[in-house]
Amino acid sequence: MLNYIWGGIMVVSVVISFFMGTTGAVSDAIISGGKASIDLLITMLSMMCLWNGIMKIAEFGGITSILSRIFAPVLNKLFPNYKHDIETSSAICSNVTANLLGLGNAATPLGIEAMKRMQKANPQKDTANNSMIMFVVLNTASIQLVPTTIAILRDKAGAVSPMDIVPCVWISSLFALLVGITITRLLEKGG
Repeated sequence: MLNYIWGGIMVVSVVISFFMGTTGAVSDAIISGGKASIDLLITMLSMMCLWNGIMKIAEFGGITSILSRIFAPVLNKLFPNYKHDIETSSAICSNVTANLLGLGNAATPLGIEAMKRMQKANPQKDTANNSMIMFVVLNTASIQLVPTTIAILRDKAGAVSPMDIVPCVWISSLFALLVGITITRLLEKGG
């Protein structure tokens, strides 16, 4: 459905440019937009590779198990089904850590790995359990101590101080996380 919406927007824009006499500007925008998207892709991909490599080193160096122990009191409350499953807890912790660092897309492979481990222990394979739903909420509305991805995007867009949004990110992400956890817990009790 979204593809049709985007396609419609592009077709309407090109048709309007013919009537307005701005086809040259549309052609320039297509070319410069393609170049900008490739530049952004290379920047984001290199950031993902770097941080995924760092997270793998942290995993092999035992840092994720140390972080798992630090976060255990909170994560055990949020994910009670997996408090005795060390591998799943470690995968969840790695994803939470990546989200705390604001790694965005670089946290995705870690989140997929954690979800696969949770699904393995899920007795109902065709239905997400409460812990899996909480994990999705935690990923969607995670606290970001260092909004790395946003800072890189702001830097690429020419921001003078890409990290000046940190206090706003802390407040908004904490609020979103608290609301998400509260609503999820209320729906768990109601359903």
